[in-house]
Amino acid sequence: MTISARNVFAGTVTEIKVGAVNAEVILEIDGGNKIVSTVTIDSVKALGLAVGSAVTAFIKAPSVMVLAGSDSMKYSARNHLKGTVSELKTGAVNSEVVITLAGDTSVKAIITNEAVADLGLAVGGEASVLFKAGSVVLGVTA
Repeated sequence: MTISARNVFAGTVTEIKVGAVNAEVILEIDGGNKIVSTVTIDSVKALGLAVGSAVTAFIKAPSVMVLAGSDSMKYSARNHLKGTVSELKTGAVNSEVVITLAGDTSVKAIITNEAVADLGLAVGGEASVLFKAGSVVLGVTA
């Protein structure tokens, strides 16, 4: 399968928190990093998700926000992963920022060139990524 999402992570379900309509699915990816996805209970059933299930998480790069340096702010995004800027590709308006996490896993974000400058992002600098649990699409191999 070929997809347009730049962030594709193989992982294992470590926890499922079931609500009235949605479930929060927590998976572990390389390096011990955790990703949280919010999906409907119908999706949990249709995908056959359970603790220990192998899943793939997909996050489009424009859905990823970037924080520079070490942060102390509070935010509503469930996913906050810390790493180091390993690559910057600058375009006419936007840049692709690649942040490498523990376990040599990379997350790609598309942000404006102005944001790159305002955040003072540079290869080798500390940075974090944020993304909402609702931006994480889960898939399983049939």
